[in-house]
Amino acid sequence: MTARLARLSLAALVALVPVSSAMALRAQTPPTQAAASSRVTETEALVDALVARQFPKITALFDDAMKGAMPDDSLQKAWDGAMVQLGAFARRGPGREQRRGTYTAVMVLCDFANGKMDVTFVFSDTGRIAGLQMRPPAPDVSYAPPDYAVPSAYTDREVTVGGGEWALPGTLSLPAGTGPFSAVVLVHGSGPNDRDESFGPNKTFKDLALGLASRGVAVLRYDKRTFVHRAKLDAFTHVTVKEETIDDALAAVALLRRDPAIDPAKVFVLGHSLGGMLAPRIAAADPKLAGIIVMAGPVRSLDQAVFDQYTYLFNADGTVTAAEQKRIDDARETIAAVANLTAEDAKSGRIIGGVPASYWLDLRGFDPAAAAARLPHRILVLQGARDYQVTVEDFERWKTGLGGRPNVQFRLYPALNHLFLPGTGKSMPAEYSVPGHVPVEVITDIVGWVKG
Repeated sequence: MTARLARLSLAALVALVPVSSAMALRAQTPPTQAAASSRVTETEALVDALVARQFPKITALFDDAMKGAMPDDSLQKAWDGAMVQLGAFARRGPGREQRRGTYTAVMVLCDFANGKMDVTFVFSDTGRIAGLQMRPPAPDVSYAPPDYAVPSAYTDREVTVGGGEWALPGTLSLPAGTGPFSAVVLVHGSGPNDRDESFGPNKTFKDLALGLASRGVAVLRYDKRTFVHRAKLDAFTHVTVKEETIDDALAAVALLRRDPAIDPAKVFVLGHSLGGMLAPRIAAADPKLAGIIVMAGPVRSLDQAVFDQYTYLFNADGTVTAAEQKRIDDARETIAAVANLTAEDAKSGRIIGGVPASYWLDLRGFDPAAAAARLPHRILVLQGARDYQVTVEDFERWKTGLGGRPNVQFRLYPALNHLFLPGTGKSMPAEYSVPGHVPVEVITDIVGWVKG
């Protein structure tokens, strides 16, 4: 995964992840020079330059890799996107410096009319800007297990998924008893997700793991490749969802089958968002899977989903500003550009919307529902009716493609959003920061289907 692709997964592919004004932190081979002195004052000046829209002043300080990954217009789009979501800039706080290996990171908390955002500049020891990140500040609320998690009913074991340079740390939650147990592998949505699929105080995958394991179903969750190996992936210019997601999901399945506590004939894959979209591909690569569970899996193309989500968000207040219309127009241009990509574009390393052409081409024309219809596997499709990122329209397309098959079931939850958290009214990004848990109803439905 390149830095460009990781960045898009957090910011541009908003149809698959909670919208945040985020830009992935680019990592690179650490320099060898001596540590730099405090850069707090310098970073505060850089934030002031952002506010003043002096983008070339900032990009002039980028190292070579950052210049390629984030030209002036990309930085401007990221900043404008923050204001689209958070409102007008109000003030900034003081910088907080943190040493990260051979890098120096300085975080500045910025207040906007409708929220807050941490702006982080990362400096190499040469003094150049090696990374930039914009995201909501870490919440003060810590995670508390849901009521349906029964600590005495399961144990957690640390495991390693895959091996060699792409090894990933993970957690296997095993029910109490001797087994062998049915088991589920959790496959992430877009972006560099940790094993819990954390967003603010919420951890969708941890809720699922604790709930299922408390009810007799083992669960394997692991940190995503783009979360653990950003630096190594930075050098790749040709990447697809195979490298991003599929290879590691298959490695996780293989790990479970080797475990004596797991029934190798009863290993399932549960994919959320992008993971749900790719679940049919994972199953096609492993015919021995017992089945797949699709949670909020998009069926629309990614470029179309981005356009649709921008349109939804920017029309939510009844007024579309010039900056918002520009984002919608950019998304429309991305759709046209993706439609015209050729194999030569992939070979040349062309970037569209911050993502390699190879990634777009790999998914162009892919219909997850049609792919699932060609599988013999059992399938369970779950959808929140309040999800504005992957919508009921996608759910209906799953039903159209798979309806009538006796080994396929569908569940629609009226109150749930994209993270499978309950709410009321029109779903918007701010609700993702409200602490909550996946309802026990979802846990019960999954357990009943797996054991059934």
